[in-house]
Amino acid sequence: MSTGIPSFTGDASPFGGGDPYADYRTADFPFTQYADLADRRLGAGVVAANDEFFAERENLLKPEPAEFDPEHFGHKGKIMDGWETRRRRGVSAQQPHPTQDDHDWALVRLGAPGVVRGIVVDTAHFRGNYPQAVSVEATSVAGSPSPEELLADDVKWTTLVPRTAVGGHAANGFVVDVEQRFTHLRVNQHPDGGIARLRVYGEVAPDPRWLAVLGTFDLAALENGGQVEDASDRFYSPATNTIQPGRSRKMDDGWETRRRRDKGNDWIRYQLVAESEIRAVEIDTAYLKGNSAGWAALSVAAEGSEDWTEILPRTRLQPDTNHRFVLDTPAVGSRIRIDIYPDGGISRLRLFGSLTESGAARLTARHQELGG
Repeated sequence: MSTGIPSFTGDASPFGGGDPYADYRTADFPFTQYADLADRRLGAGVVAANDEFFAERENLLKPEPAEFDPEHFGHKGKIMDGWETRRRRGVSAQQPHPTQDDHDWALVRLGAPGVVRGIVVDTAHFRGNYPQAVSVEATSVAGSPSPEELLADDVKWTTLVPRTAVGGHAANGFVVDVEQRFTHLRVNQHPDGGIARLRVYGEVAPDPRWLAVLGTFDLAALENGGQVEDASDRFYSPATNTIQPGRSRKMDDGWETRRRRDKGNDWIRYQLVAESEIRAVEIDTAYLKGNSAGWAALSVAAEGSEDWTEILPRTRLQPDTNHRFVLDTPAVGSRIRIDIYPDGGISRLRLFGSLTESGAARLTARHQELGG
């Protein structure tokens, strides 16, 4: 189940010109430190929707904030940067209104299976055409099911967000406390309307059988269950970018800190998928040219420990370069800290190795606890 924090309801004022976000309603949510499991970079997608008459379902997962162009019209009407369905009607002149059960839906494949900690249903720019209420359900289906298979009668759906009134032109946030592993969501809007963006924050819960078959893999990668614990600075871009899939393709696709004016340094702490043996490291500064970190060092620690052991001494980094290091001795631990000197940024951190026997056992037990 979930609760909205805070609760937004009702129409927003009609757009009056100027900055369309000037009257946007939003708040700080307690779950945004987690990764977005519906990130397209992880492989997420909107696989089906019952209606997308005014605006395509795929817009839901665009990474950037929704844009608004008051002059953008098409043959079907106003074109919105979101998912928008047509207006629902009743069955006759005597019953012109939709029933209580009438609603529109979209099926979302998460980019990585995981435990959902919070959801944001963003109705930005949908001021008088947003849904009256939303609800979100989740399921776990192995493999790559088709929309028809997901909608089959034998698929069990778990409610993450019960039917809840929402507001227009607002970030509607919901805390989720269901301790299960899910692969797909069903987003419902009651009875119709538009949603600009969907964000699904949570923890990746990888399949231990898949990782075992891989043998050596990236132990810090978001898609394999790695996560950022904390970072000294997130001024220009989030630290989670450093463990996203693939190479960085532009400067803000990495992690960059503000300019330091003291004698300190910046850092990121990571939680690996489980206790592991690290045998090789990549530190990439792609697209960071005049603002890459000058030097970097790596340290490892055990689960819950603050006793850090250096595994890569302070080493000079080059701008816009992928640096590779083979460790003389495998480093064992479940937490990693990268320190950069004095500031700047890196685009990616890769830690190649494999799970220890105890790490694999713990991951398998956790997978079973989550219903995997």
